[in-house]
Amino acid sequence: MSEPAVDEQGRPEPPLAAEEAATLLGFLDYQRATLGWKTRGLAEDALRRRLHPTGMALAGLLKHLAWVEDHWFTHTAGRAPMPEPWTDVDWHEDEDWEWHSALEDDAVTLRTTWERSVGRSREVTARLLGGRSDGLGQTSPAWGGRAAVSLRWILVHMIEEYARHNGHADLLREAIDGETGE
Repeated sequence: MSEPAVDEQGRPEPPLAAEEAATLLGFLDYQRATLGWKTRGLAEDALRRRLHPTGMALAGLLKHLAWVEDHWFTHTAGRAPMPEPWTDVDWHEDEDWEWHSALEDDAVTLRTTWERSVGRSREVTARLLGGRSDGLGQTSPAWGGRAAVSLRWILVHMIEEYARHNGHADLLREAIDGETGE
């Protein structure tokens, strides 16, 4: 299998004609790379700059998406406990802890947290698929056992999650330094 083409922002192009798992993973990696592009090359103060009235910052997006990666892949699909830094958080005290605490994190910590979460997600997905597309139908308990979701659902949800937040990232980046792009 050949490596995907990479666009001028360093994003791997999703395959044009592939089986379902490769197509879903291609689109998810494209969305992940878009977040990487939108947060690349910024000083810490720029990552922390909040867009009003939302209060959203690129730092918060990175940490939130790291949490979402670990929640859906590591914890839900992989059925493993949440890893650090999520384990010692008092979520009842601050249910948006990842957004708030990101404003105190340095850029290296934010990016490393996100990249490690993405790495764990890729490992879980590869293990569950085992090189087969039929693994997309595997289900895992979600929402405290009140429902079950398939790996297919998780992948589609993550594409949607990144696409939505990449729209936010686009607006934030433009407000910071004028950089625009799809």
